[in-house]
Amino acid sequence: MNIGEAAKKAGVSAKMIRHYEQIKLLQPAGRTAAGYRQYDEPDIERLKFIRRARLLGFSIRQIDELLSLWQNPQRSSRAVKQVAQQHLQDVEHKMRELALMQATLQQMISACPGDEGSSCAILEQLSSPTSPADASEK
Repeated sequence: MNIGEAAKKAGVSAKMIRHYEQIKLLQPAGRTAAGYRQYDEPDIERLKFIRRARLLGFSIRQIDELLSLWQNPQRSSRAVKQVAQQHLQDVEHKMRELALMQATLQQMISACPGDEGSSCAILEQLSSPTSPADASEK
């Protein structure tokens, strides 16, 4: 099937397929005599795997590792679990950072009168040498 059909079947764009080929998550497709890319069912399954992993937020490096494990019948589930556990730890860390960011923004917004006056606690806090936003970087 051509790239458009493959993209539709896998739930990704043709642009993403070309990108995945470029970064070597997907082997370059075979070509017709006219130079058009041709994909088969294993390519579609690989693209679906990549799409699902991306939806879960796995990095390209992690997806590459998971793809290698998926293709290796001698893999241990421990190796797969370690990749997923590390990703979960990264997600939990990001969630803590986002919660801190949310609390800081709520505090800043609450401190701003939001009226016609020029005084704005948000701008004051952002320009302060010890802004509450600095705490979210730690």
